[in-house]
Amino acid sequence: MSQIMELRSKRNTLWEQTKAFLEKHRGENGLVEASAVETYNKMASEVQALGAEIERLEQQAAVDAALAAPTSKPVTNAPTGTNDRKSKTNPTATDEYKAAFWNMVRNRGDQFAVRNALSVGEDTEGGFTVPDEFERRLIQALEENNIFRQMATVIKTNSGTRKIPIANDTMEAQWIDEGEEIPETDTKFGQTTLSAYKLGTMIKISNELLHDSAFDLASYIAARFGVAMGNAEERAFFTGDGDKKPLGILDETGGAELGVTAASQTAITFDEIFDLYYSLKSPYRRNAQFVCNETILLQLMKLKDKNENYLWKPSLDIAKPDTLLGRPIRTSSFMPGIAKGERVLLFGDMKHYWVADRQNRTFRRLNELYARTDQVGFLTTQRVDGRLILPEAVKVLKMAGNKTTAGGGNTGGNG
Repeated sequence: MSQIMELRSKRNTLWEQTKAFLEKHRGENGLVEASAVETYNKMASEVQALGAEIERLEQQAAVDAALAAPTSKPVTNAPTGTNDRKSKTNPTATDEYKAAFWNMVRNRGDQFAVRNALSVGEDTEGGFTVPDEFERRLIQALEENNIFRQMATVIKTNSGTRKIPIANDTMEAQWIDEGEEIPETDTKFGQTTLSAYKLGTMIKISNELLHDSAFDLASYIAARFGVAMGNAEERAFFTGDGDKKPLGILDETGGAELGVTAASQTAITFDEIFDLYYSLKSPYRRNAQFVCNETILLQLMKLKDKNENYLWKPSLDIAKPDTLLGRPIRTSSFMPGIAKGERVLLFGDMKHYWVADRQNRTFRRLNELYARTDQVGFLTTQRVDGRLILPEAVKVLKMAGNKTTAGGGNTGGNG
């Protein structure tokens, strides 16, 4: 923890030095001398790199704390069994199921007894529902590698779809004379549906590793699967087109509403950031956040308001993000960089993007596929969907021009 505080202090000091350097080399016309730009960019990049290292250390501290937590109850003289209340309400939460699950993973013990114990969690595709302890770890790994889940609203669903009612308008009251009939108001409701798209990945593990009792297999698999699934999720939550995957928040027909179109294809100005801020309705601004790519952040760090104050402020508090115009700003590598027609900066209340998880994830051991190399394959799948429920709750800044498609053509539309 002391190392994190030390790095935060170092970053703050470097940022003050960077600002001072910039002011020293700013001419009477307000522009920075060309000879100083490269040095400034290096200093700003170092500030940015320190921020990334602080975030990594904070994630490591969170993982260490989770792995240090007790994973089993102490042995007592109290009688135990499979007919307790926990096994009746949630069979995958029992110690028997957990032991059987990891025996299946390591291919140990009486396999008929193992499969019998696992039958409460068997899914229709031949896999097994992961026991509760592993399920919690896997979700934690997803959250630690996926900033979108930290910002969005995450719900659980046991069915394939979840229908969400949405009020499309608000009621209005009217002034009336004494005795006059009160006018009726028809409130209209819409509906959006969250589905359950399938996401999966697979890894190979040597038999030597599987049978090494000192190795924390659960943590290893959870971390590997968590990173892979988290990256795939985050990409879809930002840029997904809704075809066999979630509809991303950047989609032009169902994602964030267009707040501002920049005048340039390569640069963002203070006025455009200010316009984006106030394009969002006041109630949404109370919990709003900025989200962008790190290359965009490097530009934003140079912007000043009309009183010559920098818009970007580094955070000195542990686990608190930096700010832009007083609101938190986060970065993701899955946000687009600056390019013609790209939607590069989000601002809004991200809680109005809903992520729907199917209740259980499945896990499967593949014994024969890699037998020639003395390895075992492990496959995991989950079903998830995501959608921005209230598009007006998030605004986006778009660069000038039309985005170039992969085939070289241009996409039309005004976003």
